[in-house]
Amino acid sequence: MDYTWPSELDELAAEASGWVAEATSDLFNTDDGWLVGYSDEFTLRLAGKGWIGMTWPIEKGGDGRPEVERFVVTEQLLLGRAPMAGSFFPDRQIGPVLLSYGSEEQQERFLPEMRQGRSKWCIGMSEPDAGSDVAAISTKAIKDGDQWVVNGQKIWTSGARTADWCYLICRTDLDAAPHKGMSEFVVDMRSPGIEIKPIKDASGDAHFNEVFFNDVMVPEQNLVGELNNSFGQTMRQLEHERGGIDRLASNQRLYLDMKEKADTADPIIRQQMARIETGYQIGRHMVLRNVLRQTPFPQYSAVTKTWCTEFEQEVASFVGLVVGAETMLMNRVSRNVIYAPAYTIMGGTTQILRNIIGERILGLPREPRPKS
Repeated sequence: MDYTWPSELDELAAEASGWVAEATSDLFNTDDGWLVGYSDEFTLRLAGKGWIGMTWPIEKGGDGRPEVERFVVTEQLLLGRAPMAGSFFPDRQIGPVLLSYGSEEQQERFLPEMRQGRSKWCIGMSEPDAGSDVAAISTKAIKDGDQWVVNGQKIWTSGARTADWCYLICRTDLDAAPHKGMSEFVVDMRSPGIEIKPIKDASGDAHFNEVFFNDVMVPEQNLVGELNNSFGQTMRQLEHERGGIDRLASNQRLYLDMKEKADTADPIIRQQMARIETGYQIGRHMVLRNVLRQTPFPQYSAVTKTWCTEFEQEVASFVGLVVGAETMLMNRVSRNVIYAPAYTIMGGTTQILRNIIGERILGLPREPRPKS
């Protein structure tokens, strides 16, 4: 990677670290704060600092700051266990996708309120029969005059209960091939016909939801990008999701706290600490390549996400080893250990991503598909 790390970024990291500690002192902190930490007050404070949409173009209401600065700030927010879920989806992927594919009217309408921390978003992608295989979605939108009528079901929709808007992927041409005939919409979550059911996971959290769409009317101006040709847009969105620092640093603070309790005289403990310490630096380097757009090949985000997922599991394993049977008595630790298997599923299963790496990057033969 061709990059010299300037001292100004270390200064920014120190500023962000100190700011997070102060900004959350009267609130709360949580591991996986980008996913489960919802605090309207913190979102407004983050917006007031200018750290939502900080990389967006100045002419679109952003600050035009380099992506590497967002990388630095986001890492410190995660290490500080900031409750940043209310702004994370808009900042990480929905805002950038609207900047790339949205109309001028959509950008003028949605970006300012994202930047101000005054709108919360969810992403309607996975379905009961279409998890990592986005092309298998069946939620449909049918044109009716100047409206689209949406029917179907989404699942594992993070933050749907509190979201103002849903960035929804639908099938708009029912006769097209699986990778064709898909379109993306912005849907008002207050629309009649939307039903939301929370899903409580094994750790007790309920940030995941089922979302049912029953004859939901969506204005035609809420279509994002090309009609019947959004698969590439969706893949671009997944690159934002899979290639960031959030998966790597989400439970790193837990590791840093737990290693203080570790018996470093135990060689097994030392070996696992060495794997985690080096694994974090390798993962950080991989994320930085995504940020700097110095990736050696397309689909590099699949490699990054696979590495970071395995790193998250390594941390959970280490924590369980250090704490032992007391794990189940410590809410913070038990949540991480119980939740760890889900890391291999969110944003694309490890198996699917390994297929992408093997087939599209390494040029290996495709995995045999069952005959219909």
